[in-house]
Amino acid sequence: MKLKLADRLQNSIHGANPEKLFQAFKLNMPEKIINFATNTNIIKPENFPEIDLQKLSSSYPDPDCNELREIFFRCKDIPPENILFTNGVNEAIFLLARILGNNTAILQPNYPEYRHAFPNALDIYSIYESGAYSNVIISNPNNPTGKFRASLYDFVRRKFPNVTFIIDESYIDFLPEIPQVRRAKNVILLRSFTKIFPLSGVRIGYVIANPEIIAAMKKFQPYWSVNAVAQELAKKFLLDEDFLRRTKYFYAKTVPEFRKSLQELGLKISNSDTHFFLLILPNNYDDLEIMQRLLKLGLIVRHTRNFEGLYADEKYFRIATRFPDENILLCDALRKILV
Repeated sequence: MKLKLADRLQNSIHGANPEKLFQAFKLNMPEKIINFATNTNIIKPENFPEIDLQKLSSSYPDPDCNELREIFFRCKDIPPENILFTNGVNEAIFLLARILGNNTAILQPNYPEYRHAFPNALDIYSIYESGAYSNVIISNPNNPTGKFRASLYDFVRRKFPNVTFIIDESYIDFLPEIPQVRRAKNVILLRSFTKIFPLSGVRIGYVIANPEIIAAMKKFQPYWSVNAVAQELAKKFLLDEDFLRRTKYFYAKTVPEFRKSLQELGLKISNSDTHFFLLILPNNYDDLEIMQRLLKLGLIVRHTRNFEGLYADEKYFRIATRFPDENILLCDALRKILV
């Protein structure tokens, strides 16, 4: 059976694999592309950490990531028994699915991968619906809107103490300041190294939770799950405070400029606290047609057709901020297409 474009897009996932997106549209991929669809950090370290790749590649990694856990304890005051390093946040999601069981809800819109790990989870659209479930999954900052709610942690601790909340904080390092929140026994935090650091290819993330949750997840985690290269690079980047300062400075300056340029075109964008946001398309425009025209120019935006809870009355693109000259190219293209 021949798949329609919308169905092929579901299989293309998103812009992290741009070649799949061009295949879905049956377009040849140009030599130069500018990818606004992936929301990883575009700032690169001035000097990429030097590691002994041959030694690390030929030795088994520490299955408990002990050195990394000790660095976290010194730098972030997180006790070793409260942290579990994983093969990216995706592994953490599937480990949690093994130990938490059923009666889970996903607060939408949210990262689509949760549906794969929790196929029987129900969708909710308000935090106040949480009391009917044993587990509730939230992203904060939200993916795809970019909105961060600092009051969320104290609220769920007080309002729903018997519900376990999985709060995905993969993009929290992009906030201008990371608020200090009170840890609660019913909250499991997920964080990523692959968004803020250039480590997407080696895969590493971590879980912060009470020791009972960490121990239960560890029982199902494959041995040597986090490879030695990922562990060593994570240790190096954790101690590179200059890299984080440069990242925050860049986005603090560039994001408002980019948002302003889009708004000057008459476009609506989501109220975001991070470097990415939703662009809300005018009702009379076809999102797939616009996306195709942008792809022909080598400009990739993130379709949102596999985000639950977005396609009621409006159509969206998720857009991540890039370098100023690249942001201008996207604005110019949208001006010609939409205005």
